[in-house]
Amino acid sequence: MSVLHFDKNELGNLEYSLRREMLSTNRAGGYMSTTMVCCNTRKYHGLVVCPRNDEEEENYVLLSSVDETIVQHDQSFNLAIHRFPGVYEPRGHKYIIDFDYTPTPTITYRVGGVTLKKELLWIHSRTQLLIRYTLLEARSETWLRLRPFLAFRCSHTLTHANMAADTHSYPVPGGVRNRLYEGFPWLYLQTGTASEFVAAPDWFYNFEYAEEARRGYPAHEDLLTTGYFEMNIAKGQSVIFSCSTEEADPANFDTVFAEELSRRSNKIDFLSCLRHSGRQFIVRHGNRTELVAGYPWFGRWGRDTFIALPGVTLTQGGLESCREVIDTMVREMHDGLFPNMGSAYNSVDAPLWFFWTLQALEKHVGADEIWKSYGHAMKDVLAAFRRGIGDHIRVHDNMLIWASNPHLAMTWMDAVVDGKPVTGRDGYQVEINALWYNAICYTLELARKHRDNAFVHEWKEAPDRIKEAFNELFWYPQEEYLADYVDERGQNTFIRPNQIIACSLPYGMLSDDRKLSVISVVRRHLLTPKGLRTLSPRNPLYEGRCEGDQPTRDRAYHQGTVWPWLLEHYVKACFDIKGKEFCNEAVEIVKNFEEDISDNGLASISEIYDGDPPYNARGTISQAWSVGAILRINEMIEEYGGCKSSYWDNL
Repeated sequence: MSVLHFDKNELGNLEYSLRREMLSTNRAGGYMSTTMVCCNTRKYHGLVVCPRNDEEEENYVLLSSVDETIVQHDQSFNLAIHRFPGVYEPRGHKYIIDFDYTPTPTITYRVGGVTLKKELLWIHSRTQLLIRYTLLEARSETWLRLRPFLAFRCSHTLTHANMAADTHSYPVPGGVRNRLYEGFPWLYLQTGTASEFVAAPDWFYNFEYAEEARRGYPAHEDLLTTGYFEMNIAKGQSVIFSCSTEEADPANFDTVFAEELSRRSNKIDFLSCLRHSGRQFIVRHGNRTELVAGYPWFGRWGRDTFIALPGVTLTQGGLESCREVIDTMVREMHDGLFPNMGSAYNSVDAPLWFFWTLQALEKHVGADEIWKSYGHAMKDVLAAFRRGIGDHIRVHDNMLIWASNPHLAMTWMDAVVDGKPVTGRDGYQVEINALWYNAICYTLELARKHRDNAFVHEWKEAPDRIKEAFNELFWYPQEEYLADYVDERGQNTFIRPNQIIACSLPYGMLSDDRKLSVISVVRRHLLTPKGLRTLSPRNPLYEGRCEGDQPTRDRAYHQGTVWPWLLEHYVKACFDIKGKEFCNEAVEIVKNFEEDISDNGLASISEIYDGDPPYNARGTISQAWSVGAILRINEMIEEYGGCKSSYWDNL
């Protein structure tokens, strides 16, 4: 039995079931996401959520939900569940007896003598959702009624009843097509067996999204139904409902469903779930292959792309995907920077993580291929930094990078409230300069091997100068750890996790004794079962819970909140120092996330966690660098510890 199987007792408890969300992507930018009882609790939830075209990165909720009603002896049983102010109506979750996530999300309902199975299947590489209903048991004539609810709005906003929406349905084979507003694609609603579509346009008011209310956002919207499908269904029969942005042939629905289902992987254990989750972050649309930072609300982020990419691709043989993503990013590089969020070139660290990603890739393609394909981009990045980028990034005479912007946080600690960075960290940042040293050393190594004498001559003295300046400026001898950043006033000695990156990179500047001291401080102040805190609890600015409205959450985002992705660097640093002795602890770190794949985002790992126990999951339900980090740690357990068999034997 799958680890993601839930029974009637669990599903009937709304406090339990509404906290568990499922996600399925079409690998082309679109997704389906809702709770496992199909009650939407977020504005981002929907059965068909996708860009309007190949050129657009923004997602739009087209089909919000479908209400299923079983009709027997003129009695109707609505299987759906929605939240309205103060009430759930209908309460179809009480009919659910079974949920299974693999091979595709499947819900089984029992109403009296009727047992109905519903399987939801997104078709890869195109925007089409198929829902297959199979009548497993019935004692008398049974009818199935399907009522789609349409939104046609940006996933970040909500919609309300209005006179501008086109409420008409236009016939197509097997169903109808709808388009509420100009500029959107048509939505084709079709069935694979004979059915009647009853046109009955109507607005339903005040759907309530509890998660949006909890996060301090508007939480109510109106949805339009243009009518409903009704069909007879016999015991043992399956009928398929299709929702697509292109007209489909109803005669092929059964074949398409069967073929697509056969290609699905079985998510039967922790590792297979994480690998499946990792593949969902890779998106191909047009001539671009990109990595989505997190579902359901993040798009592509340059920094997240490079940090997450080795974990979500290379750990499971995704070499082609890895290279396609890198090539897309390199094509969009400008003046040494990569686009971070959308087309914003505002990340000082994304170009430096690019080198770290290439170091991981080299293990699979060799140094010659790295230099041939990316040597020019590597040299362009270093040259741009050395001459200075805009008004905010420059290299000083000591060869350290200075990054400063009063209105924008340029590192990964990038929360801004009221136009002011919460953790601005202007000056020399510890992880930026560790990454800078690693990038220069790696490029020099390849340049020497490939006899690029001009580059070697220009850069050969840089590593020693950086190393000397780094140790002098960042080392805090009183407590024996690294300052988080250094500015005009001197060291900022807040205990933060960024210093662990200086201990984990292939080229480092610290002695083993200093690395061990940093690891000890990080372990004592920041390590939790779900990741590293972003600030020591002993600091008066520490925030142990990341909840409330957006400004409140943003103030806590990097002031104590736990991030799983940092564990990869903690584990790497520990393995480098301790070798196999660290194996058992690394195994425990991975095992701490086993429970997460059946909570919050099913089969995945959340973006962040509270810094205080019980370390509640927060943020996105499925985050690329969280998943990538745990997959990389699992790989390290094999590579450094050599204890894969004992790990799995103990599960």
